Amino acid sequence: MPYELFIGLRYLRSRRPSTLVSFITVISTLGVALGVLALIVVIAVMSGFERELREKILGTKSHVLVLKAGDGMLGEPARIVQAVRAVPGVAAASPFTLHQVMLVSARGVAGAVLQGIDPASKGEVGDLAKALRLGSLADLAPAPVAGRDREAPLDGVLLGRTLAFTLGVTVGEPVTVLSPLGGGISPLGVTPRLKRFRVAGVFSVGMHEYDSGLAYVAIPAAQQFFRLGEAVTGVEVRLHDFWRAGEVAEAIQERLGPPHYARTWMQMYQPLFSALRLEKITMFVILVMIVVVASFGIVSTLSMAVVEKRKEIAILKAMGATAGSILKVFLVKGLVIGLAGTALGVAGGLSITFNLDPIVAFLERLLGVRAFPAEVYFLDRLPHQVNPGDLGTILLCSLAIAFLATVYPALQASRLDPVEAMRYE
Repeated sequence: MPYELFIGLRYLRSRRPSTLVSFITVISTLGVALGVLALIVVIAVMSGFERELREKILGTKSHVLVLKAGDGMLGEPARIVQAVRAVPGVAAASPFTLHQVMLVSARGVAGAVLQGIDPASKGEVGDLAKALRLGSLADLAPAPVAGRDREAPLDGVLLGRTLAFTLGVTVGEPVTVLSPLGGGISPLGVTPRLKRFRVAGVFSVGMHEYDSGLAYVAIPAAQQFFRLGEAVTGVEVRLHDFWRAGEVAEAIQERLGPPHYARTWMQMYQPLFSALRLEKITMFVILVMIVVVASFGIVSTLSMAVVEKRKEIAILKAMGATAGSILKVFLVKGLVIGLAGTALGVAGGLSITFNLDPIVAFLERLLGVRAFPAEVYFLDRLPHQVNPGDLGTILLCSLAIAFLATVYPALQASRLDPVEAMRYE
């Protein structure tokens, strides 16, 4: 073992355990550990939140939407779907309609987005079939209301779990869909358009915004209700690789030509994901300040160690130790403090992150509060994801700060004049 390393490790523990130097060394190590722990937990939660939100959105929505400028309605949807499916990179395509409506039941009223879908191809462009808790896509076909076989069959509608709870309905019960546009003209003005549907299923994607405000019907039922003829609002497109959405969207737009255009998920949700990335960077910078504050403890520890070890430093220099060797001795001490604090922080941060769900559940039971309300955060649980890149960045920042904190005290020790140090000894 090089003598610089040996001496540096010995200087970590004072011969007098009660001395202030040893105490500050422990505090400095714990400070670095706390900063690294907080960084790992917070960044993992924010990375998990971004991943979960992206998966929920792309599981319900498509990677690319094909729309039409002008009147906004696509004629000949079968031809457009066939053309889109021929574009390289496209995995599936399905037409859809989209309208704002009111849903009315005997027990409640709620606003929602009513989307018309093709049950045969919707499962290829989204995860709706996997999200269904009751019913199936095939149940959207007309069928009698439960217990009312003598009545005319009603088209089915799929409701989000929270939306169904708000309306107080379950599978087989009727709901009335109300559109404020174009029901007709009466002496009192424009009347809304009404149609009864049968609840064919209930889905839950785990995202409050969709579970509380989204409903699905078959495209023929939507076209008939909104008097669209054969037209649709657009075409949903799912890709083999959603990160290539921009490239594939350009190819689709080039194939179809004006007035058709394609919008990617990155364009539709850019403000949301940009805000998440900015918040992640901001939190990283803020939490790094904890490590920076802890580094002042390292500076204090080494500065006091230099004062305490003046005699030893002078003796080492008198025995032939160079300024570079003395510099290495104190660099070793500072870096060991940084390494120990970083290792403790990594161990603690990963332990908390991988056990976050039971920890949050315990705190909720203990405090009697909901720490993670779905109505506020869109998701129904606290997600987390440890990215190797983020973990590596945290380690490098912590070690770099610890190294920089050791430089000045180590330089002061290396410049110590042995004659001056021994004069009063």
